[in-house]
Amino acid sequence: MTDVRIRRARAADAEAITRVFLASRAAAMPYLPRLHSDEETRAWIEAVVLPGCAVWVAEQGEGPAGVVGFAALDGTVLDHLYLRPDVRRRGIGTALLAAVRAASPHELSLHVFQRNDAARAFYERHGFTAGTFDDGGRNEENEPDVTYHWTAAAG
Repeated sequence: MTDVRIRRARAADAEAITRVFLASRAAAMPYLPRLHSDEETRAWIEAVVLPGCAVWVAEQGEGPAGVVGFAALDGTVLDHLYLRPDVRRRGIGTALLAAVRAASPHELSLHVFQRNDAARAFYERHGFTAGTFDDGGRNEENEPDVTYHWTAAAG
């Protein structure tokens, strides 16, 4: 992972973040319904995610094509952590999670779809514990999810 840099996202990263988000969800969660167009997704990232969260990108190379992952933190809630499918299992997700933990060093929580076994295993390896299981009523996909928690005292 020596050629990957983690930095704070800029407004100009919206297109690259959108590409990562869409590619990651399509590859890792093909069971999810496609509720929004690419354009609507980009508009949401520009208008909601980037201004409303602390966002980091993982870059490999230069320019927009070099963005291979991102993480978004809203207070102590990790709202998003996505990687381009071709760069998984290289330590990039761990590096993004480290940036998030540096910004919220005492506690974090997140929601993950119950069927997303790879994400659940990733968070469990990093000291998160499953809390509340939900029937999907709190997300627009209506997909059952689970809330995970991490505290510094727990690991």
